[in-house]
Amino acid sequence: MIDRENPIKQVGIYAGLGIITFITLLPLIWMLSSSLKYDAEVFSLPIRWIPKNPVWTNYVKIWQKIQFGLFTFNSFKLSIIITLIQVLTSSFAAYGFAKCHFRGRDTLFFIYIATIAIPWQVYMLPQYVEMRMMHLTDTHLGYIFMQSFTAFGVFLVRQFYISIPDELLDAARIDGLTEYGIYFRIVLPLSKAVAATLSIFSFVAIWNDFMGPMIYFDSVSNKTIPLGIRMFLGQYSTEYGLIMAASVVSLVPVFVVFLFFQRFFVEGIASSGLKG
Repeated sequence: MIDRENPIKQVGIYAGLGIITFITLLPLIWMLSSSLKYDAEVFSLPIRWIPKNPVWTNYVKIWQKIQFGLFTFNSFKLSIIITLIQVLTSSFAAYGFAKCHFRGRDTLFFIYIATIAIPWQVYMLPQYVEMRMMHLTDTHLGYIFMQSFTAFGVFLVRQFYISIPDELLDAARIDGLTEYGIYFRIVLPLSKAVAATLSIFSFVAIWNDFMGPMIYFDSVSNKTIPLGIRMFLGQYSTEYGLIMAASVVSLVPVFVVFLFFQRFFVEGIASSGLKG
């Protein structure tokens, strides 16, 4: 805790936090600056943080040279649908692991959560073969199916559900509510903070996912923003100014989502770590 009786110490702490914040934001500042430069100026030394002649046309060209509008729509579509599904499936499974008593519950939960430690690269090929056998490769539906469940989401939400008093749920059972009624009418309304936290994690993960869409999407009409940005990488030249401009634009939705849910974010993280 900050010592309020020692102003010098307070100034030192805030100065240190300010320096750390500046260092953290420095790459983003460089990216924003580079998005307003010609390709030859991006890596020039010394770095000109404020371009002498800002190239605002970079933000126009990214919509003209590639189908950036379509890629943005696809990213929004997949991110929103998968986020909603992950929040629903994670909260539903977490309720069973936290508040429903059945034989082998804790063992099953441990096995499921242990899958977090398995790198995606290990089961990437079997997953692709499975999707191909179901004729779901190069489709948004196949990608949605693969991303509909997340062990991390179940763990995060379960930790929050544990903090809900069992007496509250027992009273609801006495009043005649089924487990489904308790889940939808009591538990879900109380879990706005952790749902918002999981929404941020899920949205950002899907929005920034590059490897998944690169492997499963072949058609240009199915591609997302990360794959669209890659189109500015040519065999003999790279349009760095356009890459930076497209990257800046792709950050805006993530920033808006975090800004919208940020008042729940800290509360959700804190409440999910109270009990094990």
